[in-house]
Amino acid sequence: MSGFVSLVGAGPGDPDLLTLRAARALEQAQIVFYDALVSPASVALASRAQRFSVGKRCGRPAIRQETIHALLIRSARRGKRVVRLKGGDPFVFGRGGEEALALAAAGVPFEVVPGVSSAVAAPALAGIPVTHRGVSSGFVVASGHLDGRLPAALESVAAGSATLVVLMGLGTRERLAQGLVERGWRLHTPAAIVFGAGGPSQHTWRGTLATLGRAELPEGDLPGTIVIGEVVRLAAVLGREEQGRAQGHARG
Repeated sequence: MSGFVSLVGAGPGDPDLLTLRAARALEQAQIVFYDALVSPASVALASRAQRFSVGKRCGRPAIRQETIHALLIRSARRGKRVVRLKGGDPFVFGRGGEEALALAAAGVPFEVVPGVSSAVAAPALAGIPVTHRGVSSGFVVASGHLDGRLPAALESVAAGSATLVVLMGLGTRERLAQGLVERGWRLHTPAAIVFGAGGPSQHTWRGTLATLGRAELPEGDLPGTIVIGEVVRLAAVLGREEQGRAQGHARG
């Protein structure tokens, strides 16, 4: 067996935010299995590879995770250079750890190529620093998949003591806000949702915990990153600067 698997983070969307190592892996790939939120422009960098979508989206039919494991293992055992292309970072809510364990158990050689997680990239692209001296000295990242209660990572955070970043939380944003208020967070705590971070349709909703549940979602299928905390106020200034740079980059 001479095959090899690269678990590659595609970043938040813009192919310019791929690492050099990620771009090289895609250029050398023979087979690519990519997630739903990976931009077509990033997938296109694997110009010589067979490319297969194995993405999952909430509420839709999806390929089983165990099937993805089997595809990676079988392709590598056939001597192929395989890229498993995942949105953001492979080990941040991407099941990259599960895939790495499956490959290790099967004796398949692999590597992990870290990516820029949307947990920090989406706020940054909207002009929101997740930490800022005198405002927030830390941040917590949690999944928005609620089972009737707040994620344990958020339950342990004292009200207002850190920036909260919630991924995959659009459908549960009202319950999320209610749960935080019940735990002592103030209704007027600033909140934001960054839609389509790193893509041409990126835009930001800004409000408070009191209005987060009523935030209007855009048409289409844009992912959204929720940010809660005083640092959101900085987007009023820094967000305009980021937007100006993005437009200048597009013209260039």
